[in-house]
Amino acid sequence: MLESSRRGFLGLTGAAAAGIALGGARPFTAHAAPVRPADATLVPDAQATTLWYRTPAREDQIIREGLPIGNGRLGALVSGNPVDDALYLTDGSFWTGGRNDSLTSDGQLGYDASGFGSFGVLAQVHVTLTGHGPEEYTDYRRQLDLSNGIVSASYRIGKAHYRREIYASHPDDVIVLRLTQSGGGSHTGAISLVGTHGETTTATGDRASFAGALANGLRYAAAVTVLGSGGRVRADGAKVTFEGCREVLIVICAGTDYSPDAARDFRDPSTDPLALARAKAAAAAGIAPTKLLGTHVADYRRLYDRMTIDLGSSSPVQRALDSWSRLAVRYTDPSTADPELEAAYLQFGRYLTITGSRDGLPMNLQGLWIHNNTPDWYADYHTDINVQMNYWLADPAGLGECADALADYCVSQLPVWTDVTRRLFNDPKNRFRNSSGKLAGWAVAFSTNIHGGSGWVWHPSGNAWLCNSLWRHYEYSQDRAYLEKIYPVLKGAAEFWQARLITTTVTDSDGTSREVLIDDTAWSPEHGPDAKGITYAQELAWDLFQQIQVASERLGRDAEFAAEVKDLQSRLYLPRVSPTTGWLEEWMTPDNLGEVTHRHLSPLIGFFPADRIAFDTSPKELLDGVRNLLLARGMDSYGWACAWRSLCWARLKDAERAYQLYLTVMRPSMNNGNGTSANFFDMYSQGSYTIFQIDANLGGATAALEMLLYSRPGVIELLPALPRAWAAQGSVTGIGARGGFETDITWRDGKVLRATVRSIGGTSTEVRAGNWRQRVTLRPGEEVTLTPGR
Repeated sequence: MLESSRRGFLGLTGAAAAGIALGGARPFTAHAAPVRPADATLVPDAQATTLWYRTPAREDQIIREGLPIGNGRLGALVSGNPVDDALYLTDGSFWTGGRNDSLTSDGQLGYDASGFGSFGVLAQVHVTLTGHGPEEYTDYRRQLDLSNGIVSASYRIGKAHYRREIYASHPDDVIVLRLTQSGGGSHTGAISLVGTHGETTTATGDRASFAGALANGLRYAAAVTVLGSGGRVRADGAKVTFEGCREVLIVICAGTDYSPDAARDFRDPSTDPLALARAKAAAAAGIAPTKLLGTHVADYRRLYDRMTIDLGSSSPVQRALDSWSRLAVRYTDPSTADPELEAAYLQFGRYLTITGSRDGLPMNLQGLWIHNNTPDWYADYHTDINVQMNYWLADPAGLGECADALADYCVSQLPVWTDVTRRLFNDPKNRFRNSSGKLAGWAVAFSTNIHGGSGWVWHPSGNAWLCNSLWRHYEYSQDRAYLEKIYPVLKGAAEFWQARLITTTVTDSDGTSREVLIDDTAWSPEHGPDAKGITYAQELAWDLFQQIQVASERLGRDAEFAAEVKDLQSRLYLPRVSPTTGWLEEWMTPDNLGEVTHRHLSPLIGFFPADRIAFDTSPKELLDGVRNLLLARGMDSYGWACAWRSLCWARLKDAERAYQLYLTVMRPSMNNGNGTSANFFDMYSQGSYTIFQIDANLGGATAALEMLLYSRPGVIELLPALPRAWAAQGSVTGIGARGGFETDITWRDGKVLRATVRSIGGTSTEVRAGNWRQRVTLRPGEEVTLTPGR
């Protein structure tokens, strides 16, 4: 960055400091010892929801077979191999690249591993055991316990029964691996800690560690502490070995000097990652293993237990199948429902949200789970659907605080996004520039990183798309402090649109002409030609302007600006139904300019996740246009695209199509095809290989909840799209509803038996079930139980 630009940026951040709180993300830092519960209260095995397997994960397939753990900052994929357990360790801030604020020859922002950068693996940890090879052990079982947040593996060698459990503790900020046995066995082996950028690991006594720095200046480190019971632990070269131990406790910690502070170039020079990693690993290793476990489980269950789901009972035959076989059987026998498996898929999405998004950075294309340093699309934040879909699940699934990570990210990035927009967006080479020459606020490209950088091509609607997600969380929480935090982000985006919109004349069906406001040249992601007034942009601008008006009123600020925005909103061109195709138009033309079955549903953004077009308020012609476009797009695509389709069909109250698409997301990924892998990660087909994208896991789970409850401020509709497979009987507790409510529902034979509505900030809403209606008025903290039709 030129020094003059640098001074301008610092001035911008200084001026913004009074109105923008720094992001609330917790960087890698020292923390007080957590409060520890007296006992580890675990859900018993017989009652826990688990994914389980008869074999270890193959390391060369760890992205498809390894089981994920995470605490929102640290993550790992675990193989569970008794003889050589592999952990692929990540920190959400382990990113190469930087601000990437140099334009390419066509006025766009570069998109490569050097300038834009990439997420990557921080380290690999291997735990090897002597005499624990596949020829020695029997009765092997590996599982992910979703109810308690623990990955484990168990097996027998002779008369001894061995068990290992691994989890990422948020309170202790470490990964814990405990090896235990009963029946007279022992553990002899070694732990190796290896960086992925040529670092040198040193080992002393019961500890090993390394440190390094990336080319962008990011400093990082990893450390492991090993304790043995009844044997010997010592350093051997770069490894820590153990011999004849009844139990072994392995504690791992890693981190970087990343800070969510643009004014300091997203670094904290006072952070010593090596000292912190060593100290945190050693401190946790000094706690009794049962206390460590109890602390983790209590913290995890505080979130996980907020929602329960019962879609009906599966058969003993289905329960006896390992999880990979069960997915295959469900796919090959579509007429036989497996409701417990279908509920487990939803709970796996909640598990990924809890473990992938706490008080750190938001989930990227792969969340915290990656197996190499060359991921497709750099495992970035895609702003045209993917990062937004990552956060559709949190609030309805009772995990609203997990959505704060996205808001904190946007707040922390805002000064750089604003600076780069001011300097570069209206460059004459940028085909998406504002043709009026006016410019204000902030914009991003289709991809963003954690250093304030954008990449690929400019995405003028991306700011409003991000704001839609931030606003969605407010609608669920009704939290004024949160609204204060995100307001500068919303206002900056609205200022961008205030400067960007241009005037054109349209002719209505009755032949009259009128002037309207439309978006300047843009691209309907990722589809068709560049054009003005694309439906995607028009809907997002309308939605953003609505947010500003509500926020202004509730915060008691910027009334004049809100009035200006209201006027702009009233003059926006809104999409029509094409007389040629019968679809809701994607461009300002009746003609289809792209692929009929394209993966994106960009023109339907006003229907989902927004509500300008709604089943109960919109004209039949408009709803038919939505339905016809969905039919044309088809019932098969990538996982995230099927999830979005499922959500739209649920909004149309077409339960069977919504359910069919939910099952399509769950289909097993075979022969490099789209679908669900053995570890339940959604795999995106790239022809000769597949990659993991977390959005489908989270979007698919959201679709299941959308079938059970539709909400917008002022309306809660129970069982709007309940499929036949779940209709016999079931229940859900703790499902979030926009407007500031939580809801419990019990049903039988497709009808609501009772529903409890609790206020978490909302005051009034109408509850609906079929033709039944009842207005509910509550104070925060109050609840009411309803019996529709009785």
